[in-house]
Amino acid sequence: MSSHSSDQSSENHSGVLKSNFVCVLSILLFAMGFPAAEYLLDDWDVVSVITARNVFSFILIFLIWISIEGVQKVKSAQWLKGTLIGVAGFGIGAFLILYLQSLTSPVIAALAVATMPVFAVSLEILLDGRKMTVWFFCGVILVLWGGYIASGASLSQSNIGFAILIGFLGVALFAWGSRATVKSLPGMTNLGQVSVTSLGMALLSIVLYFICTVFMDLTNSVSSITLKHLGLILIYAWLGLGISQILWIKAVSQLGIGIASFHLNAVPFYVMLMLFLLGDQWVWHQAIGALVVITGVIIAQQKSAKHKAKFFELP
Repeated sequence: MSSHSSDQSSENHSGVLKSNFVCVLSILLFAMGFPAAEYLLDDWDVVSVITARNVFSFILIFLIWISIEGVQKVKSAQWLKGTLIGVAGFGIGAFLILYLQSLTSPVIAALAVATMPVFAVSLEILLDGRKMTVWFFCGVILVLWGGYIASGASLSQSNIGFAILIGFLGVALFAWGSRATVKSLPGMTNLGQVSVTSLGMALLSIVLYFICTVFMDLTNSVSSITLKHLGLILIYAWLGLGISQILWIKAVSQLGIGIASFHLNAVPFYVMLMLFLLGDQWVWHQAIGALVVITGVIIAQQKSAKHKAKFFELP
């Protein structure tokens, strides 16, 4: 009995480590998209970049899905519900965060994103019956602190005002969308769940692109598409969003949106690491912030191996 219990505990621990590794890989790929986006924004407007990213990402995810699971799974998928989740959670959520950035700065936007664990954990407490243990509470505090350090933001900066509330709404919607993807689409694999929600995100961006082009004349990228742009958009769309989103939803389904969201606070460090490899300077406050985030993630999961079935397992 003791040997069986030990083996099961070791297996659970291995599963938690594997799930966290999947989440880290997802965030690394997500961070890889930022340098590509920076180069694209030198020549393209924001709306065009986001639309191209979302559309190319959906195409890749859909092709992977249909090639692995077949046409019948695609036909029987919960397209309407998944599309609505994608529109509200990922589409509108990402747009509001981007709008916050346009009103303030990338630093303030990063600070808003760093609050995602608050919204994610709140959703688990309200909807999933998560209990706030001492270990988990300490982990949340460390993750928020680490995200704040890594972002380099200061609460004393001006221009926050009402704009950051818009950003908080966007972050809350993204957290809700991530949870709803794995909770509200039963009977579908993670790959199928990502596919139907990605359609919603792509459709919303197409509608916004149409409105901005026809009624506002805000887009200007059509006349400046080169092979370099296509290469960058494929990195941004396929790695930074497509593959990253598949791994992200898989991690959320295994760890829960709370723990998975913790990893997002290390994004500034991963982006800095990518830029460092491309020749930029090393930024110590981002490295220290990431270390604090990692510590928080580890501490928050001290009891998760014992309570994995209660907290993190899909119903």
